[in-house]
Amino acid sequence: MNEFKKSILDLVADTSSNLPPDVRKAIKAAQKKESDGTRSAFALETIATNIDMACDNVGPICQDTGMPTFFIHTPVGSNQIEMKRWIREAISESTKSGKLRSNSVDSLTGKNSGDNLGEGTPVMHWEQWENNDEIEVKLLLKGGGCENKNIQYSLPMELEHLGKAGRNLDGIRKCILHAVWQAQGHGCAIGAVGVCVGGDRTSGYEHAKKQLFRTIDDVNSNPTLAELEQYIMEHVNDLKIGTMGFGGNATLIGCKIGVQNRLPASFFVSVAYDCWAFRRQGVILDAKTGSIKRWIYKEDAPVITMGKGAEVPLSGKEIHLETPLTEEKVRSLKVGDVVLISGKMYTGRDAIHAHLMTNDPPVDLRGQALYHCGPVTIKSDGKWKITAAGPTTSGREEPYQADIIRKFGIRAVIGKGGMGKKTLAALKEHGAVYLNAVGGAAQYYAKCITSVDGVDLEQFGLPEAMWHLTVKDFPAIVTMDSHGNSLHAEIEAQSATELTTFAQPVY
Repeated sequence: MNEFKKSILDLVADTSSNLPPDVRKAIKAAQKKESDGTRSAFALETIATNIDMACDNVGPICQDTGMPTFFIHTPVGSNQIEMKRWIREAISESTKSGKLRSNSVDSLTGKNSGDNLGEGTPVMHWEQWENNDEIEVKLLLKGGGCENKNIQYSLPMELEHLGKAGRNLDGIRKCILHAVWQAQGHGCAIGAVGVCVGGDRTSGYEHAKKQLFRTIDDVNSNPTLAELEQYIMEHVNDLKIGTMGFGGNATLIGCKIGVQNRLPASFFVSVAYDCWAFRRQGVILDAKTGSIKRWIYKEDAPVITMGKGAEVPLSGKEIHLETPLTEEKVRSLKVGDVVLISGKMYTGRDAIHAHLMTNDPPVDLRGQALYHCGPVTIKSDGKWKITAAGPTTSGREEPYQADIIRKFGIRAVIGKGGMGKKTLAALKEHGAVYLNAVGGAAQYYAKCITSVDGVDLEQFGLPEAMWHLTVKDFPAIVTMDSHGNSLHAEIEAQSATELTTFAQPVY
């Protein structure tokens, strides 16, 4: 088993940087559904270019590499204790080399372990099988943005815009449609869902995640569930949520449903929502040496090229912004404008926002852009380098954002998924704007960073620290302006209207 750890290192690197062929094909199909020049088409082209860059650079597709979750089958008698140790060592080394972001945080102290190791991390599910010659290792890297949009329903219940969902196929259908609707752009649509009908609260979620290991073109062996999966894929895009929640013709690329027995008193429908950066891979290892015999989610054909080139095609109508921003410039922007930002930019996410509620910032934020981002960072020869830098979900900062805009004179907030009414009111009152970067496009945005000028508040962990960046032509879309307009509220309302059309029973 001298090759086992190396095989895990290869598995982690490939899962983080290289989307499987079935996911690439599904994203390609989604691109064909969108018209040139639309917001969703722009987002999908950015995504496509980012996928190519990640593969070429062997760098993280998305900066949020999630909580590494392994599903492992071993022969009877295999030394799982040793394999656990090697997996942990591989995860630590992958974090130090920048293939993974340090994501393991003590839930009581808030301290980041720095190596993705800690109580309960990484996650490992072990099963034995009767194959004595091979070990199967599957890995899922599912980021926090889409993990937060997982949802579990306890039937019967009333669902917003859909009415009663009973303990039957029609109730299950409504739950899945509602799960996709509630994710909006927060989970980096276009997405995929794994669903478990039944089980208990714990086993239901685990089984739902297992469904994500099925290929997108896989047909369910259960005819009833196969029919339901087909129904969802034929109708769910009618919600018109679109990529990043920008509105559009493609919202979901896959729906896979499993079933487990349940208690008489319980009827759970558990939905694991995954984003377009659908990072899952697997290997079959030689049980004696631990070397890779074959990959599970690869084909003999070359990797599909996704983008049109090394750059996202621009229309020439983009608005160039130079920080620091003036109120006059910000108030001239309106929802739908595509901007290219150059100059200084500062990162700030959960810990920074909480800190700023009672503390002054380490830098002058007047007129500046605050980027909701937890980058992947590497220090070499005493200098920091950012290798992945896409946006995080902004909704988590809603309790803080209005106060921080008011206190420190911030003119632009950059993130993904949009924010709520309190922030929208602050944008209007104080002359600020919300800019939606394309979620998951971590390689593309890292390329826009021309220098890392410093870092403050490292005690919160590197993803949560405040990074001082200089950027050039950083692209984003105005989705909340200083005049009280919100694309996110508009798309949510429109898609809710579409959702009501699915209220009548089908089964």
